[in-house]
Amino acid sequence: MIGSREEFAPMNTPSADATPLIPAPPPYRLTRRFSIAAFASVVAFAGALGWVLSVLLHDRLLTRDAEVTMEFVQSVVSTDETARQFSPPVTPALEDTLRHFAQMPDVLRANVYTPDRRALWSSDRNIQGRTFDHNDELDRALAGGIVFKSGAVSKEEHVAAAKALAGDHNRYFVEIYVPVRDPAGKVVGVVELYKTPDALFDAIAGGQRTIAIVSALGGLLLFAVLLGIVRRADRIMQDQQRRLVEGERLGAVGEMAATVAHAIRNPLSSIRTSVEVAVDPGNSDFRESAEDIVTEVDKIEEWIRQLLVFSRPGSIARETLDPNGLVRKTLATASRDASRAHVKVDLRLADPPPSARGDGMLVEHVLVSLVGNAIDAMATGGTLTLTTRASNAGCEILVADTGPGIRAQDLPRVFEPFYSTKTRGTGLGLALARRLVERMGGTLSLENGEATGAVARLHLPA
Repeated sequence: MIGSREEFAPMNTPSADATPLIPAPPPYRLTRRFSIAAFASVVAFAGALGWVLSVLLHDRLLTRDAEVTMEFVQSVVSTDETARQFSPPVTPALEDTLRHFAQMPDVLRANVYTPDRRALWSSDRNIQGRTFDHNDELDRALAGGIVFKSGAVSKEEHVAAAKALAGDHNRYFVEIYVPVRDPAGKVVGVVELYKTPDALFDAIAGGQRTIAIVSALGGLLLFAVLLGIVRRADRIMQDQQRRLVEGERLGAVGEMAATVAHAIRNPLSSIRTSVEVAVDPGNSDFRESAEDIVTEVDKIEEWIRQLLVFSRPGSIARETLDPNGLVRKTLATASRDASRAHVKVDLRLADPPPSARGDGMLVEHVLVSLVGNAIDAMATGGTLTLTTRASNAGCEILVADTGPGIRAQDLPRVFEPFYSTKTRGTGLGLALARRLVERMGGTLSLENGEATGAVARLHLPA
């Protein structure tokens, strides 16, 4: 219908000897570029944040476990008053104290060292009595600091620590070096505890999983919000760019319309005068054709007048409209064309008429264009349906035909200036129509009908 007849396909094609045009730069795909860059950035940020939090959780929990262990060891030594006995030979009282350390939960091996790095006592008798000259952790503990390290239990440690661990390669250990102080605060020895605190590592793993999930969900949420904002901004910029391009094109059309209108009004006036003289009651054969000429000349005169009005910038009238009356007036103007094309008219007017505001002359201009295109679409006859109805904050006027409809490849371009599939089309009708409607605060859209044909949907504000 409407757009597929008047608003498609370029008007002219450049000649072979024309100066080649500079190719336009490819469009900047803001949404796509932002999606890639933002997704990579969010993934990197969320991954780094999750890793930092996981490491921090791991270190904090292990540090706290080491501190609790040190407090327990010092408390036992202070209670048993065995701090001054950390030297060979091992007394029975010290033996009882040290056995408490070996029997602590999750402890697989306990070693006790003197300040000269000698193993004073151990739950592993093969270690007892040995001296360790190169042990950085032991040296730091003898200097008064609490030291711990963790990792996966190795095969050698299975054998050395406990036969119960043999074959289990998925457990983790914590090795803690706890300095022991006498009542004066002097370090008199170091207790080394080799532990496999499964519950602690399960808690750490659970916390790390939670951090990973929250980081991923937070990153996805951030990405979705940013993408939504950018997509909205991209659509607004594309719409503004489209309006700017159309405005520039239609501005040129306005200047051209003013020039053409002034150039052809005088010849039209002469033609009309000559025809009026030729129309004579005694010349019945020529009378009907002459009346048609007069009607068409009047129509051209009206179009030129409207183009002149459109070419001059000015305010749009905001008057109360009668949509039903405008439809009837438009139909009266197009009745001759509809009759010649064997098109039936189906009026579906709302009762009472819906409320609308705008410029009556411009709305009629738009309706005449839409109805004319609909009639042109039904070359072998059909039905033209005109509907008025109330809508959200205004009214709708629908112009539907039973023609072939709009091709899918043409539908996105029906409102582009100078785009037409008509042999003699200018490609300006729908572009001008939509601009007029938008200046009145309304909208104009085109779509294919559910069964056949196409529908123009004109919305006017209340």
